[in-house]
Parts: sequence; C-alpha cells; structure tokens
Amino acid sequence: MPERQIRLFGDPVLKTVSDPIGTIDARVRGLVDDLVDSVRLPGRAGVAASQIGVNLRAFSYNVDGEIGYILNPVLVEVSGEPELVDEGCLSVPGLWYPTKRYPFARVTGVDLDGAAVELSGTGIMAQALQHETDHLDGLLYLDRLDKENRRAAMKEVRESTWF
Repeated sequence: MPERQIRLFGDPVLKTVSDPIGTIDARVRGLVDDLVDSVRLPGRAGVAASQIGVNLRAFSYNVDGEIGYILNPVLVEVSGEPELVDEGCLSVPGLWYPTKRYPFARVTGVDLDGAAVELSGTGIMAQALQHETDHLDGLLYLDRLDKENRRAAMKEVRESTWF
C-alpha cells in the first residue's frame, strides 16, 4: 500500500482528541497497514492515525530499525529530568524547535489480536512515544514550546509555502 498523505498544521483532525478503538475489524487492520507503510519512509520516527486523517487512538513507530504499531496507547510513565531535545513533526514540515521531553517513557496498549503491548525506551523512542501520544490527545509539539519559540514557530508556519 502507498503511504497516506500527512495532514498539515491547521487541519482540525490534528487538534481533536482521538477516539479509542473498540472492535478490531478490517477497518482497523487497514489503518495499521497504512500506519506501518507510512512510517517506513526515511526520517520518520512515528505516525499517529490523526496525521493520516483517522480519528482513532493508534500510532506506528520506526526507531532504530524497529517498526511497529500500538492501538489505544496510554502514556503510563515518564521519568527523569525533562530536557530540551530538537523536535520536528511531519505535520509541521521543515520546523525544528527545542521541546521539553522526559528521557524515559512507557506506553501500554494492545495489538491487532487484542493482546497487551508495552513499549518503552529512552532517547528517540521516549521522544516518539510522548510525541505520538500527544497527537492522539490533540496536541502538537508546538503546543509544548516556550512562549518565545512558539511565537517564532508560528511566524515560520505563517510564512511557509505549505501553510
């Protein structure tokens, strides 16, 4: 399957809290296929369902050569002292800003068989878990920026060719 078009900043689906997945049916299986295909492209650490226009709690990840997905993820643990890390987003192309993220994160959810799944990690994985669960909660990383960086980012967005 070809990857799905990424929704860009300004699309209302990106600011909407995603609905939990109830029944795992053909539609959800197709969504997972689309998410995994979409995250395989170089430079992509994660893709949330909302980024491809689907208002359901699911995301895929591609970190250190490991590609996977999780349904109904819940960020259950973060630890360590939050630190500023350079962060970007497929839905806000071309912008990178220092964003406070915890150095460790753990997410729980389920797979397509309904079996419990736990994802955790440090570094890029911790950042991806926090970033993608934010998407499912209707947040963009821009929402987490300090006032000065948010102002600069919004100016860049307004001046971008894609907005």
